[in-house]
Amino acid sequence: MKYTYYPGCSVTATANLYQESIDTVAPSLGIELEELDDWNCCGATAYMSVRELMSFAISARNLAMAEKFHRDLVTPCSACYLVLNKTNHYFNDYPDMRSKIGKALEAGGLSYSGNVRVRHILDVIVNDVDMEKISSQVTRDLKELRVAPYYGCQIVRPEMGFDDPDEPESMDRLIETLGAETVDYSMKTKCCGASLMGTEEKMALALCRDLLMDAQKKGAHCIVTLCPLCQMNLDIYQPKVNSLFKTDFKIPVIYITQLIGIALGASPAELGMKRLGVKVSGEMKRIIEGA
Repeated sequence: MKYTYYPGCSVTATANLYQESIDTVAPSLGIELEELDDWNCCGATAYMSVRELMSFAISARNLAMAEKFHRDLVTPCSACYLVLNKTNHYFNDYPDMRSKIGKALEAGGLSYSGNVRVRHILDVIVNDVDMEKISSQVTRDLKELRVAPYYGCQIVRPEMGFDDPDEPESMDRLIETLGAETVDYSMKTKCCGASLMGTEEKMALALCRDLLMDAQKKGAHCIVTLCPLCQMNLDIYQPKVNSLFKTDFKIPVIYITQLIGIALGASPAELGMKRLGVKVSGEMKRIIEGA
């Protein structure tokens, strides 16, 4: 299974532990990711609200370069997934916008026909990889591990997405395939406030608190996510949440690919686990180390 890969800015910088875990587990799952040469920023969610056409043009450049390979374009970032899909949607459904984007691409010596299928890496893992194949490779017993899947507010929102926008279950199924227990909680598609952290920090921290509190009340050992912004918000800002709201959260927030790696027997170093803000400790550490 070969795909054109669009990493996005986050996994090449602040979320490079996500990329390390992808590099570790993808070969075991039979997934070959060929990075798109000379890719650029997708235009970012916030930028799209300021200069929409420029954002679409920037995003469409990646789509135009990917189109010549006649493969699905896969990204690990929920924001990139949302923006690239939105660009596709506007390009194909609005003739005026299609013309404007086309002229911008033409100025750069490119053209786009609107035929690239943009997918999130979770979609590829749960829908292209045989779940029995994944299950057969599990070497670490995780049946005591209680995992709260956090989808966030972006990955389930694109039109014609791969999961239900209100009650997604693809990550739940994958967690259970890995042998862990899925924690059912009400906040799994609520916003974590990532886009607010730079302007309305207290509001963003309150959103993080609500998510962490719900997961903790349901007995989760960890939260598993698939978005670099969500992971950073819930992980790095936990101490600030504790300081502001007088809480005592110590919930590790890991990527779904890190959980896959754990189940398949990869070492914490291979998965970037040691660079988490909230370290794996206590009951979770006992479970994943088999102590």
